[in-house]
Amino acid sequence: MPKDITPREASHRLAQGARLVDVREDHERELGMAQGAIGVSRAELEAAPHRYIPGPDVEVMLICQSGGRSMLAAEQLQRLGFARVSSVRGGTVMWQAEGFPMSRPEVEVDADFHERYARHLRLPEIGARGQRRLEAASVVVVGAGGLGSPAAFYLAAAGVGQLRLVDDDAVDRSNLQRQILHVDADIGVSKVESAQTRLSALNPRVAVEPVAERLGSANVERLIADADVVIDGGDNFPVRYLLNDACIHLRKPLVYGAVHRFEGQVSVFDAGRQRGRAPCYRCLFPEPPPPEAAPNCSEVGVLGVLPGVVGMLQATEALKLLLHIGEPLAGRLLHFDALGMRFRETRLAPDPDCPLCAPDAPFPGYIDYAAFCAGG
Repeated sequence: MPKDITPREASHRLAQGARLVDVREDHERELGMAQGAIGVSRAELEAAPHRYIPGPDVEVMLICQSGGRSMLAAEQLQRLGFARVSSVRGGTVMWQAEGFPMSRPEVEVDADFHERYARHLRLPEIGARGQRRLEAASVVVVGAGGLGSPAAFYLAAAGVGQLRLVDDDAVDRSNLQRQILHVDADIGVSKVESAQTRLSALNPRVAVEPVAERLGSANVERLIADADVVIDGGDNFPVRYLLNDACIHLRKPLVYGAVHRFEGQVSVFDAGRQRGRAPCYRCLFPEPPPPEAAPNCSEVGVLGVLPGVVGMLQATEALKLLLHIGEPLAGRLLHFDALGMRFRETRLAPDPDCPLCAPDAPFPGYIDYAAFCAGG
């Protein structure tokens, strides 16, 4: 078992030539380290200790925030043959509390970044590098209603740097039962303006661009060309087919969501970047159902929390795509039954004869999607 030494003893040994290693993550060390320590994350140190410790007989003291991680790292180093390893009790917190000197970075620390995203920064899969990737990312959310509201809320909270919201509608009182970006005072206001107000209040670091336009063939490429991910929150067939075709043509991942009464669906269509390996929306639905078979929410109603669940799942998929973590829903359709509180999954294969996403299929251009979905 490694020794557990006090900050005072560690300071004395440091003066005698022992090596002090701060095993916290980069973003933690940016806020200050015990003076004289070198910074190496625990994972890096355990993976290649000889890069930082000249030999197994060198005296090494490990320090973290409060002592837990440094003790675990010390135990691992002992297992690897390093005999003179100890952990500083109480970590940097106790070191600082007992008045021992700290070294501060020369660059200005972004305190808001560290505080706002603290829980992300503690995840090794994200960390400071991943959070900076989110800040540099651009997401287009089509629809600022039932699906777009929760999706945009969570993306803004997570720190996605650029959010473009596309919707030409205004807030109606009947929206408030499920479209949580808006409040009663917003009735009659453009949805994208109302959304911008809420999202900017939640996270002023995020640049929210409201676009009060109806999405169509004439503007779709202009609106999504610079996006890293596109979220379909329109929940209507013309928008679904249009976004599918445009995202294939522009090689953009599309996060799909749909709700109906008490049930919802989520998937990722990434055929533009994975031709022949991932399906597109047309592989699932080559043609839309007749209008009478697919009534909208205003005609049949929808459980108010259902778009919240589906929109949250869309935001989750978008974050995974931006961070390059986990397994996206590409090639899988997730079904949610709110009444039964059940999820089930359907595997989707690309259609080798799909006119849009087959490997050698040329882009056929845009069509009249409203007429196509109306059976015209």
